Amino acid sequence: MKKQCYFSQNNINHIDYKDIELLKKFINPNARLIARKRTGVSAKNQRKLANAIKRARFMALIPYLSR
Repeated sequence: MKKQCYFSQNNINHIDYKDIELLKKFINPNARLIARKRTGVSAKNQRKLANAIKRARFMALIPYLSR
C-alpha cells in the first residue's frame, strides 16, 4: 500500500521554515532528513521540505547534528 503525501493530505501548500514542529516530523533522531520512501511525501514537497529544513538549520532553529 502506497503512503499518501502528508502535505497534500492535510492541504498544506506552503512549507514554512519557522514551523519547527512540522519539520521535526521529517527528521530522524540524528537530525538527518528522512527519505521519501519512508515518509511517503511527494517529490515536489520533498524538495520544498528539504529547502525549509536547510533554511531552518541556517537560521539556527534546528540543529545540524544531534548529540
